[in-house]
Amino acid sequence: MTVLGTKKTYILLSFLCVLLLCLFNVWLRGFQVLTMINPFAIYDNSSNRNVTILLWYRPFNTPMSLEGDVCWDLYHIPRCRLVDQHFLFPSADVVVFHNRELINGQQKLPLDLPRPQGQRWAWMSMESPAHNGNLQQYANIFNMTISYRRDADITVPYGELLPIEAGGHLEEDVPLNKSTLVCWVVSNFQNYHKRSQVYKELNAVVPVKVYGRWSGTPLSDEVLLPTISQCYFYLAFENSIAKDYITEKLWWNSYKGGAVPVVLGPPISDYKDVAPPNSFIHVDEFASVHVLGKFLQKLAEDKETYNEYFSWKQQWKVKMFSDWRENLCKICVQYNSLPQHKVYSDLEAWDKNNNTTFIGKL
Repeated sequence: MTVLGTKKTYILLSFLCVLLLCLFNVWLRGFQVLTMINPFAIYDNSSNRNVTILLWYRPFNTPMSLEGDVCWDLYHIPRCRLVDQHFLFPSADVVVFHNRELINGQQKLPLDLPRPQGQRWAWMSMESPAHNGNLQQYANIFNMTISYRRDADITVPYGELLPIEAGGHLEEDVPLNKSTLVCWVVSNFQNYHKRSQVYKELNAVVPVKVYGRWSGTPLSDEVLLPTISQCYFYLAFENSIAKDYITEKLWWNSYKGGAVPVVLGPPISDYKDVAPPNSFIHVDEFASVHVLGKFLQKLAEDKETYNEYFSWKQQWKVKMFSDWRENLCKICVQYNSLPQHKVYSDLEAWDKNNNTTFIGKL
């Protein structure tokens, strides 16, 4: 090879080396940017690893077993580790705090502990805003909400409808030997509640049989539904008027009890979004409570029309969410689809249905 040919070879090799170095630097910068944006993108194959949910304390001190693979054994939710040992805090992906104990001062947030990067703190409440206390103190702390609200990060309704599979068990037949027109179970009776005012007006038109601690006739769990089943209509009146706040008064007392629910709570549109068509009667549909009372009397006399309010039972069944463990395991189902960098800068505003959040780095 000539000297000229050797020089050309060296020049070509040098050019290739410089080119490879440039390409490597471009790739390295892209890698660094990617890991800054999403630190889990390279190292964390989250679809194939366990998600650890740490329950910092038990809601209402409710006893529940967390032994074994709870989420899989009970709900067939894979790769979901539900724990309550505080020493696992550094390795937890999500730490859950129930609001009631916080606002009552029974529990505190572990703000003194170094919070691992990427760990999300979840605020959980099944109460309406009127009973959630002062949430302004929790600004810029929580990354996730767990609530009955349909716009929460993790929605855990009091109940829902599931389709009945072919050959599946139908909902119980509605008893035909009803003896009471309207009944209501209430323990917390406050004159300033809207439901109390509506009850007084309705009771002046049609007789309302009242059970519960307020009336001095409490019902045990064993006799609650059999008692309601003797009523044509049940007053599924919520203690607060709030977005999506539809509790067991509809799902359990009314639907499971076999009485047509007369509902008072969020707007009728919220009920229509979750309840079967023509399965409930909303107070707001009537010009006055007096008109409502007369309607109930007439409907009870029309057996064919009355029974149409239960036609949904041929296609749907009611599922209740009464186990806190199921609500917590649901986090794992949605974990990978939730925003990784989200902080509620004004939890109070969100709770009062003003969705003010700050999207920033955890």
